[in-house]
Amino acid sequence: MSEILQYDFMRHALMVGLLVSIACGVVGTYVVVKRIVFISGGISHTAYGGVGLGYLLGIPPMVGATAFTVLAALAMGEVSQRAKQREDTIIGIMWAVGMALGVIFVKLSPGYTGDLMSYLFGSILAVPLSDLYLILALDVVIVLVVLLFHDQFTLTAFDEEFAQVIGLKTRFYNQLLLVLIALTVVVMIRAVGIILVIALLTIPSATAALFTRSMTGMMVLSMVLSAIFTMGGLFISYIFDLPSGATIILLSALGFLLGNLLADLQSKWAANRTSRQISESV
Repeated sequence: MSEILQYDFMRHALMVGLLVSIACGVVGTYVVVKRIVFISGGISHTAYGGVGLGYLLGIPPMVGATAFTVLAALAMGEVSQRAKQREDTIIGIMWAVGMALGVIFVKLSPGYTGDLMSYLFGSILAVPLSDLYLILALDVVIVLVVLLFHDQFTLTAFDEEFAQVIGLKTRFYNQLLLVLIALTVVVMIRAVGIILVIALLTIPSATAALFTRSMTGMMVLSMVLSAIFTMGGLFISYIFDLPSGATIILLSALGFLLGNLLADLQSKWAANRTSRQISESV
C-alpha cells in the first residue's frame, strides 16, 4: 500500500476518487429516487460532444464537456417537460446526436487529439493536475447548491404534484437538478469514462437505498460506498494491470449484489424474530 502511494499519479487518482465519491453520492441519490436514470444516461453520453468541441476550439476538453453537457441537460429538461408522450424517443435521439457531434468535432480538429479512449472508458491514473482542480471546483458547486436547496430537491423528488400545489417552482428545481447531474457527469468522466458514468452514478445510491430510506442517510452511505468502490477498484486495477474504469464498475456491481443478499438476510432474520416473539407471547 505505502509503495503505491509513493507515486504522484496514484495520489492524484486517489484524490479524484474521493472527489468523485462526493458528487456521485449526493447527486446519484436524487437520480435513483426520482427514477431519471435514462435522462442521466442521455446527459452523460452527450458529454462526448463537449470533449470533441473542446479539441476543435483548442480549449481543455473537460471545460468543453462542462459547457456542452450543461446545455444538453437543460435541453433534455425542456423535452421532459414539454413532450411527455415521446420523451424517451427525443432524449434517445439527443443521446446519439451528442456522441455523433463529438466524433465529427474530433475529426475536424487539427493536430493530435490525445487519448480519446480515456474520456470514453476512463483513465483515473492519468488525470492531470488541471483536471483535478476543475473536479474540485465542480464538487464545491454541487455541494453548495444541494445544501442551499436540499429541502426543495427532496420534496420535488418524492412528491412533485404536492410540491406544485404548495407553490414550489418544481420546473426550476428539476432543471437545476439536471444541471447538477451534468456537472457530476463531468466530475466522473476521468474516473470511469463517459460510457460507464451512469453505472457509478446509480449503483452506489441504489445499494445505499437497500439499507436506509432517509435522503441524508442515502447520500452519506452512497458517498462511503462510492469511495470504497472507487478506491478498491483503483487498487485492484493497479495490482492486476486492469482497466481502472471497468474494474471500478464491476466492483460496484458486485457490491450491489452483496448488498441485496445482505438485505434479504436481514429481512428474513427480522421476520423470523417477529414470528418467534408472536409465538412466545401466545
